[in-house]
Amino acid sequence: MKKEFSLLIFLFFLIAKSGSSQVDTLAKNFAVADTQNVKVTLFDTDELFQITLKFDISYYKRKKSDVEYLDAVLTYFDNKSDSVSKKIKVRARGNVRRTDVCDFPPLMLNFKMKDSKDSEFSGINKLKLVPYCRVGYEDLVLKEYLIYKLYNVLTDLSYRVRLFKITFINTSNEKKPITQFGFALEPKELLEKRANSKEVTTMGISQRTIRPDILDKMAIFNYMIGNTDWSVPIQHNVLLLAPKQAVSVSGNLIVPFDFDYAGLVNAEYAIPFESLPIKTVRERFYMAVCRDEAVFKNTLNEFLEKKKDFYKIINDFPYLKPKPKQEMIRYLDDFFNGIDDRNTILKRMLADCSWFETQANLRIR
Repeated sequence: MKKEFSLLIFLFFLIAKSGSSQVDTLAKNFAVADTQNVKVTLFDTDELFQITLKFDISYYKRKKSDVEYLDAVLTYFDNKSDSVSKKIKVRARGNVRRTDVCDFPPLMLNFKMKDSKDSEFSGINKLKLVPYCRVGYEDLVLKEYLIYKLYNVLTDLSYRVRLFKITFINTSNEKKPITQFGFALEPKELLEKRANSKEVTTMGISQRTIRPDILDKMAIFNYMIGNTDWSVPIQHNVLLLAPKQAVSVSGNLIVPFDFDYAGLVNAEYAIPFESLPIKTVRERFYMAVCRDEAVFKNTLNEFLEKKKDFYKIINDFPYLKPKPKQEMIRYLDDFFNGIDDRNTILKRMLADCSWFETQANLRIR
């Protein structure tokens, strides 16, 4: 997918929301909020969750509508013998993956009000699901899932995910069902609650409004995984949160998501924005404001301390084949090997952030 946005427009200028906000056109008995006021347990375990989704997949793939909901039936086993079926609604969601890249775009599942009570989906009304993009792309889904798990290791201020094994049954034809891996993303409201915060929706906010330690950790993580597909001012692939209570260090919080354009995933459709001084997503580029060397060193040391945990997450993951695991480890090795006596990574980051600030004209130093 070609990305042609001007860097200044995409990354820095004050940008207003375009178009009207998306409205879910559902009957009143379906949820309009993302979470119910009950305990959510779906993300409390890493155990693989097997489900079946039955709906008109042919129509879904043809229309790829992010406003039209389709009737669906979700089935899963609550123990080894008893199955549970629920009537739900589904629609497509996302931007590039929905419109240009995927044969099967990401899903939004919508449960009936209170229907999920006392079930695996207890407390959830709307659930974002990342399924296979195309047949043969399953490794990409698993790698993106692992990136979320890596960020969970680094900080609790991160989206939790749950790995699914999904059997898709198409009601419009009699073809054999397709079973693929996918993962569910923690509803935003749950993250807000865990962080005792509220989403910031004002567009045009600069990186200077983000708590420095939180921004640096997030930006270096994106640098580590080779992800340049994010922006604070237009809130692209980042969630901004304002703490509800005063803390010792002021500023908003930031949480990244959508990592399919990361070099660590290495999707064949992923390319960087044309305005950036890199040619492939495998090239790292640091896209945040500059700090003193000592500040960067301290944050990089936090990553070094988590290195073994990062590698363990990947190596112990049973659903990805050895070769893509090795490729992920080698890519991370290139990052960690640069945290050396010559300050290789540090020098690259300082050069990148200097270019970044010059292009942005932030005048923050």
